[in-house]
Amino acid sequence: MSGLIFDSLLDFTLYYPLFMAYLWMIGGVYYYFHWERREPNHDSPPELPVYPKVAIVVPCHNEAANIRETVDSLLQQSYPDFEIILVNDGSTDNTAAILDELARTHEAVRVLHFAGNQGKAMALRMGSMITPCEFVVTIDGDAILDPSAVTWIMYHLVSGPRVAAVTGNPRIRTRSTLLGRIQVGEFSSIIGLLKRCQRIYGRVFTVSGVISGFRKTALHRVGYWDTDMVTEDIDVSWKLQLDHWDIRYEPNCLCWILMPETLQGLWRQRLRWAEGGVEVLLKYFRPLLRWRKRRMWCVYLELLASMFWAYVMACVIAVWGVSRLLTLPEGVRVPEMIPGWAGVLLGFTCLLQFLVSLMIDSRYEKEIGRYYYWMVWYPLVYWVISAATTVVAVPRVLIRGRGRRAVWTSPDRGIRAETLAGTS
Repeated sequence: MSGLIFDSLLDFTLYYPLFMAYLWMIGGVYYYFHWERREPNHDSPPELPVYPKVAIVVPCHNEAANIRETVDSLLQQSYPDFEIILVNDGSTDNTAAILDELARTHEAVRVLHFAGNQGKAMALRMGSMITPCEFVVTIDGDAILDPSAVTWIMYHLVSGPRVAAVTGNPRIRTRSTLLGRIQVGEFSSIIGLLKRCQRIYGRVFTVSGVISGFRKTALHRVGYWDTDMVTEDIDVSWKLQLDHWDIRYEPNCLCWILMPETLQGLWRQRLRWAEGGVEVLLKYFRPLLRWRKRRMWCVYLELLASMFWAYVMACVIAVWGVSRLLTLPEGVRVPEMIPGWAGVLLGFTCLLQFLVSLMIDSRYEKEIGRYYYWMVWYPLVYWVISAATTVVAVPRVLIRGRGRRAVWTSPDRGIRAETLAGTS
């Protein structure tokens, strides 16, 4: 009996990622043919019936090296009416002086200073509250926004009265190392396909923390961003959708971002993401028991299954390691980490998923196909990190509990050795 259970768990570690990969591909392709391919080119957004004023809120913590470039990209937006609110969240470098200089130089720029580090959620909350604008676009202080991005966000917010948020399409800038190049494919094949697929069944796991647009009426109804959540973007997405608002994904809303290119930086980032997933899993368990919240069940079950897969994968790796040292019962041994035929199927599916996603995303970044061959390393690097961070995140969240303010820590922003791709 124990051998049968172990064999079933071993099969789950293989067939779960296969099932999800094909689900994401089918959903992504359907989304593309149903909506995406009919849209104009990303730099030629549609005309809007109205152009209400938009507040672009930029939370900043020690962004002296990047904030000028970010603000320059915001000032070049094709959208006709906007203001920029820069929130200095207790920076310890010369960010404050740079923000004040930008405010003196550009009439559209306002600055809000915090005396101490209050966290990104508080910066977003206060930046949104001080503006009279009904529509708010949030962007990180180290990101570069495509000139038509705000218009594409407003295309959904203006046309859909039940649309509370629009999540953009982050593109990787840091590509000088293997980790950076792999992430180019990851954001297309995993994150991009996932958001497209989730839009098909009506709910998305999260807006992008680096670039999103919001309807302030909806934010006010749900209490804005919670300051005690590690990933405020995941939490606000669930709050809005549980309040029966809609969230849309707009692939034409391009935003060029910096990402970790060291294993240490990648581990910290993915651990924070995993902790955010655990937090919403625990926080929204009871509300999701209601029938009226059923549209979120698919997203919740997907998150739960991915966490279960991570723990099963960790157990399989542990059993495999022990089996190299000790003789285990026949029913609980792992002969190979990836059996022959299964490894071929998994590898083929992985490369097919990357091929499909890169073909879809080639309309936004024409030379993205050159990163295809780097993706062979993705399962080795990122699946292991994903499983490990999830295993670590669950006890960390349970021990920490809720109620403590989530504040900033300076992230690994990669090695900026290459020029910004796709903006020329």
